[in-house]
Amino acid sequence: MIKKKKDTIKSLGIHDRDVGSAEIQIGLLTDKITKLSDHFKKFKKDKHSTLGLTKSVNKRKKLLAYLKKNNTESYQKVIKQLNLRK
Repeated sequence: MIKKKKDTIKSLGIHDRDVGSAEIQIGLLTDKITKLSDHFKKFKKDKHSTLGLTKSVNKRKKLLAYLKKNNTESYQKVIKQLNLRK
């Protein structure tokens, strides 16, 4: 998990010390969402974790809308790199 987190930060960061930009937050939320989705394939009755998944999806959606409004070229880069929308 730590390796994947560092790789995400390195690949999406604006500069080398960047850890909190919208691009990185979207990448980390995407990792969390895929991890939770895999968890639900095994444990279908886990209803408590669905709240966390819903919150993560909504937060990523808001961050993507913000990025699209303020920095469209960065938005396109993130969408392409994370394979989010087609």
